[in-house]
Formats: sequence, structure tokens, C-alpha cells
Amino acid sequence: MAAARSGDRAALDALLRRHHDRLFALCRRLAGNEADAYDALQEALLAIVRGLDRFDGRSRFTTWSYRVATNATLDELRRRKRRPVPGLPDDESPALLRSAAPGGAAGSAGAAGGFDEGVADRLDIDAALAQVPEDFRVAVVLRDLCALDYAEISEVLGIPPGTVRSRIARGRGLLAAHLGNRGPASERPSSGP
Repeated sequence: MAAARSGDRAALDALLRRHHDRLFALCRRLAGNEADAYDALQEALLAIVRGLDRFDGRSRFTTWSYRVATNATLDELRRRKRRPVPGLPDDESPALLRSAAPGGAAGSAGAAGGFDEGVADRLDIDAALAQVPEDFRVAVVLRDLCALDYAEISEVLGIPPGTVRSRIARGRGLLAAHLGNRGPASERPSSGP
């Protein structure tokens, strides 16, 4: 960290590479899609580089970088709300688009030996997280994905620890409701013989 702050490009590169995947995972869960997550991550990395001299060391670098990435992602979500959302023409539907794909939707999944249930679970979680209000979603993602403790989340979000606990509890409750309070795919009853 000290070498990166003093202008050592190799140290800065190593620092950013070390934290890249975790920061992207945070941005991905908060944004709900990879395109916005990459945009937010790029902004976060730029803000980290620009702000290294302002990092005072009162918290861990990881905690500080999560705060920067969280803010960059929330800014990206606000920008996304202002962008027009392209729609499908009236004569096309998602079902038509799936059937027009090479091999059709079922054919492509079957060719790969079936759809990975882990991927399905992640997609379900992403969809459910998108339905959870931003304040609760951020707290849940920081706790359950980034494994920050309540004090670190409090520091990242600039809110009291009691509010963090409340947001996590309410966010998890809403997430469970959107998921139908079901367990992982391996614990669900199968629908086939």
C-alpha cells in the first residue's frame, strides 16, 4: 500500500489485481448485471487510484475499497435509471427470441448436458436481489458476499451498527420471500422421475 501511494506502478497494479475479483463480485451483485458492474468497477478502480493519497489507514484497505466500489455501483444504478430502456418490438416476444436462438432454448441446454443448477440458483438470487430495496440489498451483499462484519459494514455505509443489523435482517427476509424461502437446488425436491 505504501509503495502504491508513493507512485510505484507495479505495487499499484498488484494492489488492484489482488482486490479486483472481490470488488467485481460486489459490483455484480449490487448492479444485477455484468455490463453495469464492469462500468461501476472501472469507476471504482479509478476512484481508488485517485484517492490513495486520501486513504488514512483508519480502516483496512479492503473496507475502504468496498466503500468506494459500493458508492460507484450506486452511482451507476442512478445513471441507469435515467437511461431509456430499449424494448422489444410489439410483434416479438422473449419466447420467440429464445426459439430463434441456435438450437432453441431447450436444444442448447440439452447439448451441454443440462442447465447447471448452480447457475440457475445464481440467476434466481440476482433476480430476487433486484427486487430488494437498495438500502437492504447493499447491506446483505456486503455481509453475505463480501463477508464484512457489522462494524465494517457500518463504516462502509456510514450508518450505525444497529441500522446495519436491521437492514440485513429485513433484506434477508425480503430476499427469502422473493426466493420462496427455498434451499439450494440440491435440497429442493426434483420435479422429474
